[in-house]
Amino acid sequence: MAFQKVMISGINTAELTVLKEEEKMALLREIQTTGSKEARDKLIKGNLRLVLSVIQRFTGRGEDMEDLFQVGVVGLIKAINHFDLSKEVRFSTYCVPMISGELRRYLRDFNQVKVSRSLRDLAYKAMQAKERLTASLQREPTIEQIAAEIGSKREDVVIALESITDPVSLYEPVYSDSGDTLYVMDQISDRDSMENWLGELSIREAMQNLGQREKNILYLRFFRGKTQIEVAGEIGISQAQVSRLEKGALLKIKSAVQ
Repeated sequence: MAFQKVMISGINTAELTVLKEEEKMALLREIQTTGSKEARDKLIKGNLRLVLSVIQRFTGRGEDMEDLFQVGVVGLIKAINHFDLSKEVRFSTYCVPMISGELRRYLRDFNQVKVSRSLRDLAYKAMQAKERLTASLQREPTIEQIAAEIGSKREDVVIALESITDPVSLYEPVYSDSGDTLYVMDQISDRDSMENWLGELSIREAMQNLGQREKNILYLRFFRGKTQIEVAGEIGISQAQVSRLEKGALLKIKSAVQ
């Protein structure tokens, strides 16, 4: 994503730097071992472009851009505070749902659409549970996990969360990391439909022509039921790369069995 020269909260967005993943990990280790304020400030500044990328999907609702930016930074700081270095997951992959969650809470509190008090309370509990689970699991939890955490039915949690969420396009970009654009549709699991489709194919023979990483991704996605975020964290690449490799592998299989 290309950023033009825009001043926001006193920051020239054109001059924002982007840290490499190894630099982020080094700063996180320094923060957690020494409590270095300098390392924390550097890590925050090195991820402000990520914040700007995430808040793009929340604009166009009459909200002040600077307010959204500041709320997004709060989500970034929470991600820094809760990140677990022992888990094999990219920091940006962990940050996106944390920043998005903070923005959704902010917009929920100032939403002009009236939602019943009980539904709002349930949604608030679900969002808090989601944040706790994201911190402990180092990934976005499933609806089932959120429902179990707060002792509610899955369908009630879905309705509550949908009541405070504005609809977005499946093709709306969430984040772009070194040219790897992550879209809303990439975060949606289509496990049931894909398993049914894959079950009708001669998988064993068709998969012989796939690379080892492609085979691993398909196994984790459709036989282990993992999300693209979970697969990305497990094999150490971005979610956008998982999405492209997965789609490419499925196309190869489809061509092979036709």
